[in-house]
Amino acid sequence: MSAYFVTATGTDIGKTFVTAGVIRHLRRAGEKVSALKPVVSGFDIATAALSDPGVLLDALEEPVTSESLDRISPWRFAAPLSPDMAAAREDKTLDFEAIVTLCRETVAETHGTLFIEGVGGVMVPLDDHHTVLDWMAALEIPLILVAGSYLGTISHTLTALDAVQRRGLKIACLVIDETGDGAVPIEETTATLARFAPDVRIVTILRVKRAVDAAANFAALWRAIR
Repeated sequence: MSAYFVTATGTDIGKTFVTAGVIRHLRRAGEKVSALKPVVSGFDIATAALSDPGVLLDALEEPVTSESLDRISPWRFAAPLSPDMAAAREDKTLDFEAIVTLCRETVAETHGTLFIEGVGGVMVPLDDHHTVLDWMAALEIPLILVAGSYLGTISHTLTALDAVQRRGLKIACLVIDETGDGAVPIEETTATLARFAPDVRIVTILRVKRAVDAAANFAALWRAIR
């Protein structure tokens, strides 16, 4: 059994895209794989299949039902805000210890590879006192950090790396997901990050059109993670 926590430098960077891609790669290889995204905001049941948990369930080839949603993402909120604010809009609060306990129990019960996907970026608040960083520190499993290729990503990525490394967390891989408009060549961004983070494995994921190229992207990513 192996487990990884998928986090990012910010919101809408590509955590779910990366997680789903690796899941599909492992399934094609005949390996056992499962996923958990305990907390999601901006969730609309009318478009559940397009939501982050819906995309993960599709990658797992599972139907999107109330039962599967409850299992993969038990804390779902409608407002597209940080979890603490989204929960407050519904007169709720997140139970940090319950989230950690669910993750630990799922890790212990999983056969194969488990991906736990976070919410937002590394420092997103979960409640009045805890962030995603605290969540990752409590689990102590290797991280897959997803960053973008847009202008400004270098500062955001190095800041995120500094935060997680200060907490003594292991980074299995830094994934540079092609998210920019091409103003900054992704190769130059990757090279700069490699200079400042020489001990971190870095993989670039290009948004390609051909399925065979996408499959090659995620096969290379998995080789780097392992």
